[in-house]
Amino acid sequence: MSVILYGYRFSVYNRIVRLVLHEKEVGYSMNEVNPFTELDASYLKLHPFGRVPVLSHNGFDIFETSAISRYIDSAFDGAPLRPANPQAAARVDQVISIIDNYGYWPMVRQVFSQRVVRKIMGEPTDENEVCVGIEASRKVLSALNNISDEGYILDGSAITLAECHLVPMMDYFTRAPEGLDELSLHPALQLWWDQISRRDSVKLTDPDISKFAS
Repeated sequence: MSVILYGYRFSVYNRIVRLVLHEKEVGYSMNEVNPFTELDASYLKLHPFGRVPVLSHNGFDIFETSAISRYIDSAFDGAPLRPANPQAAARVDQVISIIDNYGYWPMVRQVFSQRVVRKIMGEPTDENEVCVGIEASRKVLSALNNISDEGYILDGSAITLAECHLVPMMDYFTRAPEGLDELSLHPALQLWWDQISRRDSVKLTDPDISKFAS
């Protein structure tokens, strides 16, 4: 079966899909697409909004990360990444929604981009943006810590679509010293991160951010 992932290697959303593919043990090829450059008309046919990623499976093309992840989980063999338990399944959807709506911007676009990416690029950091991002991230981390402590998901015992969605965000966030410090204040979530970050899929999908400057 032909599985092609069109995405940008540094995108957290691209990495989410890669994590799902690795956890389901699906072979795939990568087509690098930089959404910050002028995109080919051929790609815009796949994604009319000009973002990443897009998954192509035997001629079936789909965009939007959550939709792609659910499709992979349903279309391929392997351990399901969506729990059968209705409470756990609800928490999976909740975590994905929390991270998309409240976590991505402060954790990635403010804290990580300003503190880490700008340093790699040799550009000045907007310290106010980092502070604003950290402040907004605290409520996100608190909510996720409560879910982790509850024990349905984010407890290190299994991996779900929620873990796949959260890992890239948390990885980038904790590459900033301030992010690492904030995570340490949430013991259940910290324990989850210590466990999940050792998984092979997490290591294999590391985007190598040192290449930002290349």
